Amino acid sequence: MSRLGESLAVEEIAGRFGVSRETVRRDLARLDDAGLLRRVHGGAVVPRPGNEPPFQERQKLNMEAKRRIGLTAAGLFQPGDSVMIDTGSTTEQFAIALAAKTDITVITNSNRIATSISAGAGQNRIFVLGGAFRGDSGQILGSLCIEQLAHFNADHVVLGVGALGADGRVMDYDVDEASLARAMIARARTVTILADRSKFDRQALITVCRFEAVTRLVTDLAPSGELAEMLTSSRVAVIVASAED
Repeated sequence: MSRLGESLAVEEIAGRFGVSRETVRRDLARLDDAGLLRRVHGGAVVPRPGNEPPFQERQKLNMEAKRRIGLTAAGLFQPGDSVMIDTGSTTEQFAIALAAKTDITVITNSNRIATSISAGAGQNRIFVLGGAFRGDSGQILGSLCIEQLAHFNADHVVLGVGALGADGRVMDYDVDEASLARAMIARARTVTILADRSKFDRQALITVCRFEAVTRLVTDLAPSGELAEMLTSSRVAVIVASAED
């Protein structure tokens, strides 16, 4: 499938490759799980480079991997820590797991993440940044948001990202989201990236930072090849979430 941005029907794929429709559906399901395409009724769509699926769709992609990443990442933080968290489908899973802890201070631009933390049994403090609200993702962005962020000094920042490049760049698709991520990085001592395997060896529109700024990557599969070499040379600790988490 190389017709980027176009839809291909199951019948068309089966006829082209001489396989059954059931085989095509199974293969499409695996590619969808890996984030390489998006299944639609009767077929699939290959996303164009530089585009990202809507937030509601991203919440459904690779959910088991994101859940495991969130659980593993939450185990890295202790009572008394202050943590900045940006908006993302993986950081939401992290927030759900983090809510079980006690005495964590959370600074976030996400109403969803704030709600998840507040629903936990732990006695945690939550600061929600103000600014321009995006209803589809429940996040707050813009210059007012970044201005408020300048008043905080956090121990850690936890970020979801759009892409990790073998050239050593952390990238995202949205200018405002990338600007906020950079501002959070500047106000924290450690930087933790949460990214499942579908973000590996990808390109996105905006560079957030270089790998040298990242403390650790929590993922569902150990990177390989040039990406792994770049992470190692940049001294990024790679933590792979176990299936038992």
